[in-house]
Amino acid sequence: MNLNPASLYSEGIVYPESDGLPMADNTRQFRWITTLAGNLAALFHDRPDVFVGGNLFWYPVEAHPEIRAAPDAFVVFGRPKGDRPSYQQWKEDNVPFTVVFEVLSPGNTFVEMDDKQAFYEEYGVEEYYIYDPDANRLMVFLRRGSVLLRVRPVTDFVSPRLGIRFALSGPEMVVYRPDGRPFLTFEELETARSQAEQRASAAEQRAGQAEQRANQAEQRAGQAEQRANQAEQRAGQAEQRATRLAELSRKARRGHASEDELKELEDLEGDS
Repeated sequence: MNLNPASLYSEGIVYPESDGLPMADNTRQFRWITTLAGNLAALFHDRPDVFVGGNLFWYPVEAHPEIRAAPDAFVVFGRPKGDRPSYQQWKEDNVPFTVVFEVLSPGNTFVEMDDKQAFYEEYGVEEYYIYDPDANRLMVFLRRGSVLLRVRPVTDFVSPRLGIRFALSGPEMVVYRPDGRPFLTFEELETARSQAEQRASAAEQRAGQAEQRANQAEQRAGQAEQRANQAEQRAGQAEQRATRLAELSRKARRGHASEDELKELEDLEGDS
């Protein structure tokens, strides 16, 4: 889905794309925003009806550009993927954001966060998560009717909508996919990919060495079989000589051997 920049305007009303403020106040907040948004996008990459993003203006009410919010990360069920300058709800089949995430920074105030919660509650968010990375504290709010109610406790809490699990027993929150894999930063993903490639290369090398050893063993077995055949052949030849030698010896003792047989007997006795 690609929306024309002209969609910023509706009957002369401007819906700004940005408020000029930075997405994050510090590197930790930025890391968590990108980790949440990136991993959620990856989680739903095969769902064409799930739109995932972050730091995008959401306008829930037409003709009121002052009513807006820009969650750090969000998931919208029932809307197609695609680039948008902003999320104008009346142009999105009136589907509100389903799940939103806010990552706190030292600059966030209580009044600001209270206003955000009131906004998300009023305009239909089903799940609202606030994570404070400095304190490693997660607040979870789930919709009950027309309000967002806080959930306690949240350690090992599983999102009803997303199926992801939040673990807070360590020094920093870990978010797990439904299949148990953790959310990773892009750096961690690259490290994991590199390690996987190294393991695959090592496994391939071990397989090659094993195949080489198997070929060598097969070659030695072939050589051993060849020697056994040669030994069997020599044994057969020796048996034939012994039989012929005994036959010629009997003839010689009885005086029935011809000159050629006597010569053959002499040769056989010489070979022995």
